[in-house]
Amino acid sequence: MKALIKIGGTLLDNADSRHDIARQIAMLSATGAQVTVVHGGGKQMTRFLEERGIQSTFVRGLRVTTEETIDAVLKVLAGTVNSQLVAALGLAGTRAVGLTGIDAGLATAEQLDAELGFVGRVITSDSGLLNTLTAAGFLPVVACVAGGLQGEVYNVNGDSMAVAVASGWGVDRLVFMTDVAGVLDADKQRIPLLTAEDCLDLIRTGVAAGGMQAKLNAAIEAVSGGVREVRIVKGSEPDIVNRVFAGEELGTKVVKA
Repeated sequence: MKALIKIGGTLLDNADSRHDIARQIAMLSATGAQVTVVHGGGKQMTRFLEERGIQSTFVRGLRVTTEETIDAVLKVLAGTVNSQLVAALGLAGTRAVGLTGIDAGLATAEQLDAELGFVGRVITSDSGLLNTLTAAGFLPVVACVAGGLQGEVYNVNGDSMAVAVASGWGVDRLVFMTDVAGVLDADKQRIPLLTAEDCLDLIRTGVAAGGMQAKLNAAIEAVSGGVREVRIVKGSEPDIVNRVFAGEELGTKVVKA
């Protein structure tokens, strides 16, 4: 089984949480599953910039990324956050390898919108490196940074990066570890199962908005791109990774039809 787990930066900001998630992923990997991790680090990025007197600006939920900001992206996302997670996974017993989308053309992007600066949209994903690493028993850990066609470096939304890599690699399951227990209906009750069309209905009716709308759009793109199943779960729940892959019906499952 091929699995991609996307972890939000908030879950990695605390050392105890980071090591607990690493332990769970190590246990999954030990079952023989081929696992790749994609991670964010928005909270860490904002803090790093604030400490240097740089105010973050967001447009449609995406961080405006200047040349100064892209330098911080490399230092924080591809540097500190990635290395801390790789170290935690190593301690948990895996052979984790830190990467960005720039490595071996894993994620190639183009500028999403001139207003956003160096924010990219992934246009191609070459999974050759992931196949090589996972076949040899390594666990790739990918920061949300992509390369451009002319050698540019782009900041990429974590969910978009996860979908692009998952689709290119042909995963069986993509898990979004978030801060909510799943997708909620109009009565604020968790929805266990959604098809792509159900997701569109929730968006059209305004039930899913903001961050959850973005998650559902990502899920639709993933299942349309060949991912068999997307699961949206609360990353802080006890043993969430092992419980999901053991078949427990947690969070919200999204399938194509």
